[in-house]
Amino acid sequence: MSLSLKVLSSLLKKMAEKPLLLNCIALSAAMLTITGATWLVSYLKSTRTKKQTIAQGVSGLIGNTPLIYIKSLSDATNCSIYAKAEFMNVGGSSKDRIALGIIEDAERRGLIQPYCGCTLFEGTVGSTGISLAVIARAKGYLCHIVMPDDQAKEKYEIIEALGALVEKVRPVSIVDPDHYVNIARRRAEEMNIAADMHGSMARGYFCNQFENMANYQTHLTTTGPEVYSNLNGKMDAFVMGAGTGGTLAGVSDYLKPRIPNLKVVLADPDGSGLYNKLKFNILYTPEQAEGKRRRHQIDTIVEGIGNTRITAILKLLFNGCIDDAVQVSDQDAIEMSRFLMREEGLFIGSSSAVNCVAACRVAKQLGPGHTIVTMLCDHGSRHLTKFWNPAFIEKAGLTPKCTSLSFI
Repeated sequence: MSLSLKVLSSLLKKMAEKPLLLNCIALSAAMLTITGATWLVSYLKSTRTKKQTIAQGVSGLIGNTPLIYIKSLSDATNCSIYAKAEFMNVGGSSKDRIALGIIEDAERRGLIQPYCGCTLFEGTVGSTGISLAVIARAKGYLCHIVMPDDQAKEKYEIIEALGALVEKVRPVSIVDPDHYVNIARRRAEEMNIAADMHGSMARGYFCNQFENMANYQTHLTTTGPEVYSNLNGKMDAFVMGAGTGGTLAGVSDYLKPRIPNLKVVLADPDGSGLYNKLKFNILYTPEQAEGKRRRHQIDTIVEGIGNTRITAILKLLFNGCIDDAVQVSDQDAIEMSRFLMREEGLFIGSSSAVNCVAACRVAKQLGPGHTIVTMLCDHGSRHLTKFWNPAFIEKAGLTPKCTSLSFI
């Protein structure tokens, strides 16, 4: 006989000898005891049978990021706005996905092998470099990152702390041989020439995130299915910026065949030519010509998204992946980042702020009752010396002014 039934049987015998009031009290106690015992047995069974998730090394900590419901933005737009928390990947950004995908693709093709001195080379403004440095260590590779010297200093420091070599170069046009991407390619070539001369197995591999289709394929096979699964395909718009374009193209190509009326919208920062490419089929306007920008690549304080050239992956975006584009100013990105910190406790990076501004504008265009999904690509801790630095923001004339979402 179970414990709960024994307790009940004992109490029922005693109740026959007691007055009515005591009988009621005893019966109530018995029922509470049974309920408690039943819950305890159920809980113990669940803890015994529940499987604990064990990650298979660092690679097992990439992907399957949660989708966050952003209440303040949803309330303000009368829509449901969700953001995929990509900053929760092990390396702190969505770039972890492509770093792993690019490395494993190179391994499958026999271009590199671990623990023999092979080195990964990449030209990046930061996040991809951090992700490559993390995964290189975990998988037995060396890492050499080439970066423009005007990025937030914490990015250099993180990459170096992870054991990668950081080579800082002056900002120049992509057509210049000394552009950071071109230097990274050249360093890999130089290593391979030396390896061939000496019969060494230590090869150099240029990851080439802007042109490498493993970037796109990674998002098509991981990020896209996750976004779909998070909401069972019940969404009306997917909104985000594009740097290499891999995430937006991959997710779009996965979602669109499964959600026929889905609207995919590009979020583009100041100075990027992608908005104008979609709207007017020109990559930049005369006002954005060389010599008139605050900085070399894109006229914005936002890092990681926007472009003024069409790469192999970006070509996919202009081949039916995206339906519309929204321009977001530096000021609006600053305002959104501070608003989300105040209202939600979300400490986001600059590209994530751009995405959230665009998501709100798309929500207003679509009207009440729609569901919009965007991406929180990285964390604010990577932007402390620039985007989150009050002195830097003030010098740029971008001090936050709003206490509400009036700017959207």
